[in-house]
Amino acid sequence: MTLPWPPGGRPLVGVIHLPPLPGTPRSPGGGLDPIIERARADLAALEAGGADGAIVENFGDAPFRKRADPVTVAAMAIVVHELAREARIPLGVNVLRSDGPAAVAIASLAGAAFIRANVFAGVAFTDQGVIEGEARAILDLRRALGTEVAVLADVHVKHAVHLDTLEAAARDAARNGPDALIVTGGGTGEAADPGGVEAARAASGLPVFVGSGIRPENLSLFSKADGFIVGTALKVGGEVAYPVDPDRVKELVAVRDSLLQRDSLLQAEG
Repeated sequence: MTLPWPPGGRPLVGVIHLPPLPGTPRSPGGGLDPIIERARADLAALEAGGADGAIVENFGDAPFRKRADPVTVAAMAIVVHELAREARIPLGVNVLRSDGPAAVAIASLAGAAFIRANVFAGVAFTDQGVIEGEARAILDLRRALGTEVAVLADVHVKHAVHLDTLEAAARDAARNGPDALIVTGGGTGEAADPGGVEAARAASGLPVFVGSGIRPENLSLFSKADGFIVGTALKVGGEVAYPVDPDRVKELVAVRDSLLQRDSLLQAEG
């Protein structure tokens, strides 16, 4: 499978954080219509700001199950399908806490191009308990559905404790066949270690995205990254619970474009 962006473009992927879905502890009720409208507004803001993709995540469903229940899968499929009907950028799906097969099913049937698998290989010790890698289930389902959905796999996913090194985790993840890896900081909005990008790529040979903590002032530190998944920094006031701010998207896209221009000049000179 291939990623839905040209090589070398370092795509900026914004996150559409869904409010609590029906059937979850914090759901206010009212059905899916207001959730879909909020997601549409966030998608429109990301597109207006120049983002290269958007990933839909059931962020508001905390406390999470290890695997999503049928209501959550159905709700996310409906939301993603509605967004896919009008999206002008590739869409992705991330089902929390870590349900890669559900993400593959939603993406394949609702029209998304990629998924994020939080625990693709190995073991993560999380506030939901021990979560084991699900690479085989993800790839089996992708083959069964005959889909081209790309798999972006976290290495040392945030909000978790890991017993192996980043390099070992990246090597083992690559053995299981994802299309790209993701490195993160310790929690939502926390920056990753810039050295982790190069370490993960050297160990895996795969493209490596940064999946948390990217802001205009630190993006240049991650010049070796192949892409960026950004949530908190693109929201109004930099607050994760607020809507996407298109001006913040434009600001971060401009910084990313400056990085691309610098690299292009260096290549021309070298």
